[in-house]
Amino acid sequence: MQLSGFNNLKKALSFSFYDFVIAPSLEEKESYIKYINSRYSAKEISTLLKKIVHSIEAEVLHMSLQDYEPYGASSMILLGDIKGSGVNMHLDKSHITAHTYPDFDNENGILSFRVDIELSTCGEITPLSSLNAIFDFFDTDIVTIDYNVRGFTRNKKGEHVYMDHALSSIQEYISAQTLKSYKTKELILQNDNIWQLKLLRTDMKTDEYFSPQTQLHKEEKNIYMNELNAEMLSIFNGWRTS
Repeated sequence: MQLSGFNNLKKALSFSFYDFVIAPSLEEKESYIKYINSRYSAKEISTLLKKIVHSIEAEVLHMSLQDYEPYGASSMILLGDIKGSGVNMHLDKSHITAHTYPDFDNENGILSFRVDIELSTCGEITPLSSLNAIFDFFDTDIVTIDYNVRGFTRNKKGEHVYMDHALSSIQEYISAQTLKSYKTKELILQNDNIWQLKLLRTDMKTDEYFSPQTQLHKEEKNIYMNELNAEMLSIFNGWRTS
C-alpha cells in the first residue's frame, strides 16, 4: 500500500501484567516486597522501555523516572526520530509509559503486583512487534492487552486509509511457546480497529508461588492455591467469584 505523505494513523497498545505470590507470614511478605522493589524499580522498568523503543525503531528523546515509598515506580519516555547529529529532531513516534501497582494488603496472604505499560506510535511501525520482548522481561500470571488504531491517512489516490496492516489477532505477535502457557480470551471488533486479548496462566506449579522457606504443609498449600485460583479467575473474568 503506497501512502501519501506522513502516516497519520495512531496505534495505541496498552497491557497489564499481574504477578502473584503467596506469603502467609510477615517475613515472606517483606521478602517479596524487597524483591519487587529491586526487580521492578524505576531504573529496571526504564531499561525495559528503552529496549521496546529500539525494537520499534524509535529513539529516546526524553526520559523521566520515579520510585515511590514504600513501593511502586513510574517511567515515561518520549519517542522520536533523530535526524543528523545535531539538535535537528522531531517527535513523530509519541511516547511509552509504565506504572507499577503493588497490592500487598490482602489479609488472606495472596499478594499481587501489576505493571501497566502504554505505548503510542504513529508512522508505519506497529507497537505489537514489542510484545515478545515484554513477555521475556516479566514473570506474569495474567495479561490484558488492548490494541486500537485511530485516525486516518491517505493513499496516493487521496483516499482515506484507516488501517495500514493486516491483523486478525493479537496472538499473531506472541510466540507459540509463550501462548502454550496460557488460556486465552479474545475480543475482536475488526471494523472498529479494536482488539483485546486476555491471558491466564495454566501451567501453575505450586512451589513457584511460595517462598522456599515456607513452613506450610502440602495440604495447607493446596488451600492457598485454591484461593489464588479464585483470585486470578476474578481478575481474568472481570467479576468476583464466590
